[in-house]
Amino acid sequence: MNTITLIRNRAINSARKLLIDSKNSSIFGSLLPHHALPVPNDFLQPRFNLYHSKNHYPFRKLGFQHELGSVRKIFNPSSSNYATSRCFSLNSAKRGARIGFKVQNFSTSVETRVNDNSFEKIYIQGGLNVKPLVVESVHNDEESVVREEEEESVAEKQAWKLLKDAIVTYCGNPVGTVAANDPGDKLPLNYDQVFIRDFIPSALAFLLKGDSEIVKYFLLHTLQLQSWEKTVDCYSPGQGLMPASFKVRTVALEGDTREEVLDPDFGESAIGRVAPVDSGLWWIILLRAYGKITGDYSLQERVDVQTGLKMILKLCLTDGFDMFPSLLVTDGSCMIDRRMGIHGHPLEIQALFYSALRCSREMLAVTDGTNDLVRAINNRLSALSFHIRQYYWVDMKKINEIYRYKTEEYSMDAINKFNIYPEQIPFWVMDWIPEKGGYLIGNLQPAHMDFRFFTLGNLWSIISSLSTPRQNEAILNLIEAKWDDLVGHMPLKICYPALDNEEWRIITGSDPKNTPWSYHNGGSWPTLLWQFTLACMKMGRIDLAQKAVDLAEKRLPVDSWPEYYDTRSGKFIGKQARLYQTWTIAGFLTSKMLLKNPKMASMLFSEEDYDLLEICVCGLSKSGRKKCSRVAAKSQILV
Repeated sequence: MNTITLIRNRAINSARKLLIDSKNSSIFGSLLPHHALPVPNDFLQPRFNLYHSKNHYPFRKLGFQHELGSVRKIFNPSSSNYATSRCFSLNSAKRGARIGFKVQNFSTSVETRVNDNSFEKIYIQGGLNVKPLVVESVHNDEESVVREEEEESVAEKQAWKLLKDAIVTYCGNPVGTVAANDPGDKLPLNYDQVFIRDFIPSALAFLLKGDSEIVKYFLLHTLQLQSWEKTVDCYSPGQGLMPASFKVRTVALEGDTREEVLDPDFGESAIGRVAPVDSGLWWIILLRAYGKITGDYSLQERVDVQTGLKMILKLCLTDGFDMFPSLLVTDGSCMIDRRMGIHGHPLEIQALFYSALRCSREMLAVTDGTNDLVRAINNRLSALSFHIRQYYWVDMKKINEIYRYKTEEYSMDAINKFNIYPEQIPFWVMDWIPEKGGYLIGNLQPAHMDFRFFTLGNLWSIISSLSTPRQNEAILNLIEAKWDDLVGHMPLKICYPALDNEEWRIITGSDPKNTPWSYHNGGSWPTLLWQFTLACMKMGRIDLAQKAVDLAEKRLPVDSWPEYYDTRSGKFIGKQARLYQTWTIAGFLTSKMLLKNPKMASMLFSEEDYDLLEICVCGLSKSGRKKCSRVAAKSQILV
C-alpha cells in the first residue's frame, strides 16, 4: 500500500511540475486556454471527414500514408475565392455545422525519437483548426540557450520590449510578430501583417532566449495556410506555395458572435502581384533551426509537417524548360520585392534554395515514398553547388579571364559557356574588387552577368556552404576591404552599387522608391546584421561582426529602429522607412545573443559536404560524366 501511495504521489508531483514548467517557461506566461483538456486516446488515430456543403474537394495524394492536404484547407463561405484559416470558439461547432462543415477529430502526431516520456495533445477547436494545446517546455541539458542573467545593455532591453509588443496572437496563442509597430503610422498598408521572411530573425531571437512556443505555433499555423486557392486573374499558383504574409482578422458571425481568422496573402494583393518564392525556403530553414536549438524534433516528424515539407520541395524541384540547376524566378519574388532587374536566377534565391534542400535532407522521414525525393535533392544539391561556385564566382583572376573571353563558341568544351560578352564588365568593378577578395555575382543568364554585389546572397552562401571555404574567406575579405562602401554608417548595403541615371530608369521603370542609394537600390538594411554576424562567426571573424554590431547599437535606438537607411554611406534614415521595424529590432537582438553564445551559431550554419563534391566535379571532365574521387573534387573545386 505504501508503495502504491508513493508512486501516486510522485506521479502527481511530476504532473504538477510539468504544468508549472509549461506555464513559467515562456515570456508570454501561460499559453494554454482554460478549456485545454487531455484528448482521449481513441482520438489520436488519423481519421477524418471534411466536406463543404456546396463544393467537394477530393484529397490529394502526396506519397504519404495520410492525405492531409485538404484537411488544413477550409473554404470561407463569405467568398468564392477567398480562403482563410479559422478559429472558432467552444460554442461555434454547431454554427460551423450550419455553415456546412463537418470535421471529425484526428491527430497529426507520429512517434518521435526524442522526449519519449512526453506527450503532445492535439485538439481541433471547433473542428477546423489543428493546434497543439500542450507545448512542453524544452530544456537543453548543455545550457545552450542564452541565459537571462547575462548582462543586457540599455539598447537590448529596449529592443526586447519592442519585440514583445509586436507579438500577434491567434486563438489565444502567439503566432508571429508584425512587420512594423510604429504608433505614429496612420497608414500601415501591409506592415501590420506577419511576414514569413520578416519573422525569421524574431523567431531566432525567441529561440535563443529559450522561448520556443511562438515559433512552434508560427510553423504550424503557416503550414495550415499552405496552398490556398488564391488567384490572380483566375490563375492559381502551384501547390505547396507558402504565403508571403498573413493577418489575424476578426469576423462577425450570427448575432454578436465573432471569430478570428488567418487571412493569408500569396501575392495577389502585393505591389506587382508576385508570389513569394522565398517564403517556403525560409519556413524550411526555420523548421530545422527550431529542432536544432530546442532539441525537440517531434515537430519535424509530425505527419502534416512532413507532408507540407514535401509539397514545398516538389514545387521547387518540378521539371520545366529551364536547363540550369538554379531556380528560375521572376523579379520581386524575394526580399527585393520590387522591380530591380533580378529576374532569372538571382543569387539570393539560389543560396536559400541550397540551404533549404540541405535542411530538408536532414528532416525528411526515410520511407519508401521519400527515396526518389531524397535522390532528387542530392542530385540538385550537387549540380547547384557546382554551378554557383564555378560560374557565379568573380575575383581579379576570373574577371581577367572574362575580359579575354572568345564569343560565339559552339562545342561541349566551350570556355565561355553562356556567351558572355567582355564588354559587359562594368568599369566600376575593375577598380573596386580588391586583390585578395571576391564575391558571387547577383545573377547569371545567357549573355548576361549581373556584377552587382548582393549582400544577402553572399552571406547566405557562406552560412549554407554553397560557396567554398576559400570563397567564404574572400567574401569577408572584400567586405572588410570595402567597409566604407558596404557598411559605412549603418550595416549593411542590400546591394552595391546603386542603379542611377538611364540605367535606373530602364531597369527599375523609374521607381520613385528605388531611387539611387535608397530602399532596395543600394539602401542599408540593419536586418542583414544577424546574417553577417552568423557568417563571420562561421569563418572565425568575430571581430568584423562585433564592429558592425557596435556600430548599429549606437544608432538604432536613437533613430527609432528604422527599416532602412539612405545615401551612399547609410547616413540618413530612409525617406519612406517605417520606424520600429520588427526585423531590424530582432536582427540586432539575434546578433547580440549569437556573439554572447558562439556555440549556438554552429547550430544555424552548415559545414562543407564533401560527398556532394564527388558528383559535382564530374562536370569538369571532358570525357563525360564519370565517378570522381574526393581528392579530385577538393583539388578542382576548392581552389
